[in-house]
Amino acid sequence: MSLSRIRAALRGLRDARRAAFLRRYFARGPGDRFLGIRVPALRRLAKEHQGVALDEVEGLLRSPIHEERLLALLILVHRYGRSDASTKRAIYEMYLRNTRFINAWDLVDASAPHIVGAFLMHRSKEPLYRLARSRCLWERRISVVATFYFIKRGECSETLKIAERLLSDEDDLIHKAVGWMLREVGKRHLPSLEGFLRKHGGRMPRTMLRYAIERFPESKRRRYLKGSARRSGQARPTGRGDQRG
Repeated sequence: MSLSRIRAALRGLRDARRAAFLRRYFARGPGDRFLGIRVPALRRLAKEHQGVALDEVEGLLRSPIHEERLLALLILVHRYGRSDASTKRAIYEMYLRNTRFINAWDLVDASAPHIVGAFLMHRSKEPLYRLARSRCLWERRISVVATFYFIKRGECSETLKIAERLLSDEDDLIHKAVGWMLREVGKRHLPSLEGFLRKHGGRMPRTMLRYAIERFPESKRRRYLKGSARRSGQARPTGRGDQRG
């Protein structure tokens, strides 16, 4: 199916009211355009259009329309898992040369583990550290969220190393992503999370800490939060700490 036919199919699913809601919800992406299409519908389209040429998927990824970019990423994720080694490399390389278009938390979270994490699982992790050093918020988020692929396979060391490098990051969306990945580490190997907290809990951004300890028993969670506040001088959580992102 051609790119023009995919775009026509997308426009047939648009919902103006939901599009207006999404513009407010994703306020971090000024100028982003929305059609108001729900993710399950995009996932169905992604499965239907696996035969689209990679260069056309890349064109879709560079769209100013949010759902077109998300659809492109869902196609790439689906195809990556069913491709040979050369195609997987091509998808990974396409992903990294287009990170400026993977510019919202949902785009990162739906794709980074399945493409970047999967590709680097048995390779050098240096690309992740390069992304973690980036001035681009979304590349930094990719660096830590990609490690979810490793965590699910029992490997948490890279997550902890990247989390340590992002402790001083000033962006709330990085605090949330790092806290989320630390929480996932704790689900699978609690001593690793607790060791990280003993070393760094006192200087972790409040939102990051709250996400990391979210599954702890209430009394234990309160002890960590109280200790953090006492050491850092911050007696109250950041305003949007409960918003998932």
